[in-house]
Amino acid sequence: MTEREKAAAGLLYDANYDPELLQARAVAKDLCMDYNQLRSTQQAERLALLRTLLAACGEDTYIEPPFFVDYGSNIRVGKAFYANHNLVILDGAPVTFGDHVFIGPNCCFSTAGHPLDTAQRNAGLEYAKPITVGNNVWIGMGVQILPGVTIGDNTVIGAGSVVNKDIPAGVLAVGVPCRPIREIAQKPRRVIL
Repeated sequence: MTEREKAAAGLLYDANYDPELLQARAVAKDLCMDYNQLRSTQQAERLALLRTLLAACGEDTYIEPPFFVDYGSNIRVGKAFYANHNLVILDGAPVTFGDHVFIGPNCCFSTAGHPLDTAQRNAGLEYAKPITVGNNVWIGMGVQILPGVTIGDNTVIGAGSVVNKDIPAGVLAVGVPCRPIREIAQKPRRVIL
């Protein structure tokens, strides 16, 4: 079993010394550097680079630089995706974003976790667990999403939160650790024609 296959299976894998993973990360980091150097007016070039870097993204994907990933190939972005400056996605496992996701500045989504055992950690071993973000989710600035977390549809995560457990759909959740504090009522909207 390759180190990439071990990562996909949620097993401990060699993230620091495996030549295949080192090469994949180097390519992704070069693409991120290219993306981060483009001007704001170069939208077509930005989208082309994102399509090269990510597993999937729509036409209406907009990520403010700087933007950093480990591999990119494990990231799927739905339609109408917006991320503000300094988004970091450590994607040793799949990271999936639904439609209409908005992310504030300085957020990190990390599928990577490290063993408590010192010898395993020093050997460069880690594990990766997928992260899933539903549709119509708003994530405030400075939020940290940890390995294995799922965030339900129509949810808001308050600024500065550390999300270490699943968050259900339709709630406002905040804190360290992040916890739902109330449901978000969907009120009828007045439409002006």
